[in-house]
Amino acid sequence: MKLRERAYETFTRHLLAKDIRPGQFVSQRELVQLTGMPLGAIREMIPRLEADGLIVTVPKRGMQIANVDLKLVRNCYHLRIVLEKDAVAQYTQRAGDADIAGQVAALSRVRQRAEVGPVTRKLLEEAQAVDWGFHDTVIDSLGNELISDIYRVNSIKIRLIRLERVVLSPEVLLPALQEHAEILAAIQARDVRGAVAAMERHMVSARNRAMGISLAEPAIPAPAKVKPGKRRHHA
Repeated sequence: MKLRERAYETFTRHLLAKDIRPGQFVSQRELVQLTGMPLGAIREMIPRLEADGLIVTVPKRGMQIANVDLKLVRNCYHLRIVLEKDAVAQYTQRAGDADIAGQVAALSRVRQRAEVGPVTRKLLEEAQAVDWGFHDTVIDSLGNELISDIYRVNSIKIRLIRLERVVLSPEVLLPALQEHAEILAAIQARDVRGAVAAMERHMVSARNRAMGISLAEPAIPAPAKVKPGKRRHHA
């Protein structure tokens, strides 16, 4: 692995470990200290970070870690919906029975423990790993390195969003696992439309949690009734 690639991976690891925070300004020297990489590797890494949207160069102020805001949330989850709907359709048709069964078993183990309780920090971390592993598998099943690379960069942003805006809690865990179960049930049945619809519902729910939107649909008021014998007059 080239030094600039090692620097990039080290940077993202520290970013997701909250050693540096969204909106924070950093210098090249600070990035050298953070990553332990030489200045040359840092300078080669910076254009990639800028291209991936993880760092923004602010005139007269320097480099700033990307902010986590509602625009980023909307854009990242929109991209996920576009990519994962197609990916899960292909996965439903092409994945081997053993691979699907492995995904179901991994989910079931975590889900059973969550239902029995208690939901510990360790269990939450394991559930998150199962979540990421499933989605990575679905995307990689396309066999398209370009899509996988785009998805990986977007995943870094998604994980950053979760660190800043979403706390995976016992209350959130079971509904999220149920959403995964619905996706996998459709995949097992080789129901392409059902899998795509379940994946989209899951993505929308995750986006709404990140945006702080209630999952309950607002009530739609019933139209006013017109009393018999009276007519509405139109202008």
